[in-house]
Amino acid sequence: MKKDKQTNFIIFLLVLLIVGVILFVLDIFLGSVNIPIKSILNILFFNNTEKESWELIILHSRLPKAIAAILCGAALSVSGLKMQSLFKNPLAGPYILGISSGASLGVAIFIMGAGIFGISLSNFPLFSNYGLLLSSILGSSFVLLILLAAIIKIKDIMTVLILGIMIGSIVTAIVSIIQYFSPDTQLKSFILWTMGDLSSVSLDQLKFFAPTVLLGLLASFFISKKLNLYLLGEEYAKSLGLNVKQTQFLTIIITAVLAGSVTAYCGPIGFIGIVVPHFARLISKSSDHKKLIPLSILIGINVLLLADIISSVPGNDTILPINSITSFIGIPFIIWIIFKNKKMTNPL
Repeated sequence: MKKDKQTNFIIFLLVLLIVGVILFVLDIFLGSVNIPIKSILNILFFNNTEKESWELIILHSRLPKAIAAILCGAALSVSGLKMQSLFKNPLAGPYILGISSGASLGVAIFIMGAGIFGISLSNFPLFSNYGLLLSSILGSSFVLLILLAAIIKIKDIMTVLILGIMIGSIVTAIVSIIQYFSPDTQLKSFILWTMGDLSSVSLDQLKFFAPTVLLGLLASFFISKKLNLYLLGEEYAKSLGLNVKQTQFLTIIITAVLAGSVTAYCGPIGFIGIVVPHFARLISKSSDHKKLIPLSILIGINVLLLADIISSVPGNDTILPINSITSFIGIPFIIWIIFKNKKMTNPL
């Protein structure tokens, strides 16, 4: 029976992988400009094109955007899973707990703070890429450390969640003040960034973005066993030899790197970090991170690729904010879970 369950789980992962490949191909093929399939294949595999504009669209717009969707879906899903395990509550997630807001603060200081002093970051592309990533990770780490300190002092996890929402509001207020004093150019860039935009990720930025996310995902697999023990309860986990403080610290760092890197390059993208891990638990009926992490990665990739295809409104020049699409997908699911199970506020 156990072997059958394992086989079914592997088959389900393979189905998700195949669906992900199909969505990735559709994300490249569909867009406002109609490009023949044969021409797209020639551009991708033979470096041959009939029109230079088609090559620019495929290689410098659609391909980086589709890869960014994959990285964002995987990173946000795993960071949400880790938050829910750390706080032992399925309501936890980078967007709800203010971690994305912390990353936004770091980016706001980096982008608009430089503008206030008359510095244009576009003159320093390398510094801009590293600085954007580092400032976002530092901002998300700052909020996570405050939340962890609150967990140590306050045992009621719901109070910590409310505190996270309040911190997010305070951080948003600080960002608003920075916006008020910022030059128009930097302000416009920041407002567009807050809407969430996968198309803003360039090939050069993917050179920083992709290794950072892959490193965070590998580290997540590395601490899977520790998180499984952590879910058994701190005292029991200690008796089994787990270093609880070290596990909490590693979880915070990994989550900050994953959520911070996504927020840095694509803006805050909501609800993926909450919905996908919960959906993975419903499917696997397990709290084993060795199952939940690959399952969350594949589901997250599929959801964000689908959201990106919808946001592009194929056949139309209009591009909708990706954040709006993920909200339309995520919020009904959360409401459905609340009414169906009424377990959203219960510990994992």
